[in-house]
Amino acid sequence: MSDRFPLLRPAAMDAEQRSLYEEITAPPRAGGPFRIRHDDGTLAGPFNALLHAPAIGQAVQHLGAALRFGGTLPDRTRELAVCAVAAALDAGYEWYAHSRVARSVGVTDAELGQVRIGTVPDTASDREAAALLLTRELLAEAGVSDRTHALALQQLGHSGITELTVLVGYYRTLAGLLAAGDIPAPDE
Repeated sequence: MSDRFPLLRPAAMDAEQRSLYEEITAPPRAGGPFRIRHDDGTLAGPFNALLHAPAIGQAVQHLGAALRFGGTLPDRTRELAVCAVAAALDAGYEWYAHSRVARSVGVTDAELGQVRIGTVPDTASDREAAALLLTRELLAEAGVSDRTHALALQQLGHSGITELTVLVGYYRTLAGLLAAGDIPAPDE
């Protein structure tokens, strides 16, 4: 475990940190298919880093909760896109966490394998394929082609393009925290 973001124990947190901690560890995020808390109560993954800047952490975690639990993208589409971000940015904790979520919403290991190497699974729906192509172009930072935009618009609509674009940015932010903190996936 890296010490770039010292693990904050609940008993040592100030009121702002404690409030953020309680929101992160409450449902619906708590009890999911991946570890967000270590056995000693400290937070895993990018969540501990957010405690070091609680006002920003609060905004970031609210955005994440809105995207994951309140968005309109179908679960499979969302999780395929998150896994594509994790794979492209070599974000081990994101892959660890969201490959588990993806499996829980019906994504197969074969599909995850294809996403991990940067290809669109041959079993992807038209919507999922459009989302993955848009995700790939957003991550490349070279702009979004007219062809990809048109395909995404047809499959996702303006609302879906907006949501997916923010989702990619959010998980890119978490990948950055993981990289800055040299935070690995748990050994499970």
